[in-house]
Amino acid sequence: MSELIDLIEEKDVKSQEEAKKDLDKLTGELEDLEFRHLLGGEHDSGNAILSINAGAGGTESCDWVAMLLRMFIRWAEKKGFSVSTLDILPGEEAGIKNVTIIVRGDYAYGYLNSEKGVHRLVRISPFDANKRRHTSFASVDVIPEIEEGVDIKIEDKDLRIDTYRSSGAGGQHVNVTDSAVRITHFPTGIVVSCQNERSQHQNKAVAMKVLTSRIYELEMKKKEEALAKLSGEKQVIAWGSQIRSYVLHPYLMVKDHRTEVETGNAQAVLDGRLDEFMEAYLKWKAKTKKPETSNQ
Repeated sequence: MSELIDLIEEKDVKSQEEAKKDLDKLTGELEDLEFRHLLGGEHDSGNAILSINAGAGGTESCDWVAMLLRMFIRWAEKKGFSVSTLDILPGEEAGIKNVTIIVRGDYAYGYLNSEKGVHRLVRISPFDANKRRHTSFASVDVIPEIEEGVDIKIEDKDLRIDTYRSSGAGGQHVNVTDSAVRITHFPTGIVVSCQNERSQHQNKAVAMKVLTSRIYELEMKKKEEALAKLSGEKQVIAWGSQIRSYVLHPYLMVKDHRTEVETGNAQAVLDGRLDEFMEAYLKWKAKTKKPETSNQ
């Protein structure tokens, strides 16, 4: 296609423009195919359950959680994905202490898995009368939504199910009944909640689905750690590690500490422009991952 454009006479502007459009389309399709190849994990093509938790810092960190939630929702909207809030705990003064959402769309988990870790914000605090610079932290966890058919056994005797009044919007029925559900799984200590649905039965069903996904993720991590121990491979602990910094003062910059990708357009990133960081992460992950032996 590139050579064809060079062969077209300069006077034939229309043919040149059509050929360039075809080249751009073909290039885009090739880049998309190459990118989808990087999303080859077992659950990459499915939905994602994403949780954001405030770190130390009180109101500052809670506000940062709210900013991150907005960023991920904006990103999902740009992709044409749907977002549902499963559970949310507002901050005491402002913002959000923790929130869990489910993002539904093609390859939602494959994309969002790149966001797992600690996100750091540096800015002049809107809550500080002295206008001092503050650093806030929030942790993001992402797990795949596990569909039915996965062999995860959950015994009733291992569960404690509590109901409580929903704290979020959702209509009159939700606000006046104890429809929200919190499930504690004793063997693992995992606690999940759901208050988004209109009935206690629906909230319990969704919470059980989230619990299944979390237990599955925990089992996968145990297997990976066991294999790494046998092979002598040192594991990088993703949870608790700082993966990205968002600096809003004294300059504007967002930098990913794994891939070294950075941009000065911090506002665009906070408005959901995350693809550049996600694609760089997937390419970095593919390069750093040890080659696997194939039986095919």
